[in-house]
Amino acid sequence: MHRTKLRKLSIAGLFCALAVVGSLLSFPVLGSRCAPVQHMVNVLCGLLLGPGYGLGTAFCASLLRNLFGLGSLLAFPGSMFGALFCGLAYKQWKKLLPCLLAELLGTSLAGGLAAWPLAVLFLGETAAELAIYAYIFPFFLSTAAGTLLSGMLVISLQRAGLLQTLQGQLQTAKAEKEAGIC
Repeated sequence: MHRTKLRKLSIAGLFCALAVVGSLLSFPVLGSRCAPVQHMVNVLCGLLLGPGYGLGTAFCASLLRNLFGLGSLLAFPGSMFGALFCGLAYKQWKKLLPCLLAELLGTSLAGGLAAWPLAVLFLGETAAELAIYAYIFPFFLSTAAGTLLSGMLVISLQRAGLLQTLQGQLQTAKAEKEAGIC
């Protein structure tokens, strides 16, 4: 049981670090900072760890990005919805394409819509200055780049057999947990 949690936490920690360091490769688009590496991390978390760890990793990465001055408050909805939706989609269908689409739509639509009230409440923007869709397009651009990047990476990992190996190791750990072997 502890081995499974330790493996998943270790992988989640590595993904969180990758997302924070990867945010140095961000670019501004219409009032938000787009960080495509975060979306790649969301997809990888969804494929390997599931929705809960994906959501937790996105939250921790967003928190660290804000603490280090590498992101804004909008990093939270801009990553967390996509990570959750991506993990849920992969859990349901076990296929890459629904996972990628869930990341794209979860971040751009749900994250973009959730960013609007945050901008109004905490960033001093007035509702009249912002249309409700003001963050959907910038989030879509960032997510599209990260989703494309992660799709190429996952396909490469699949062809090399590494993705299946990682998933198998996590499933072995899960089976050991269920059997009571620690």
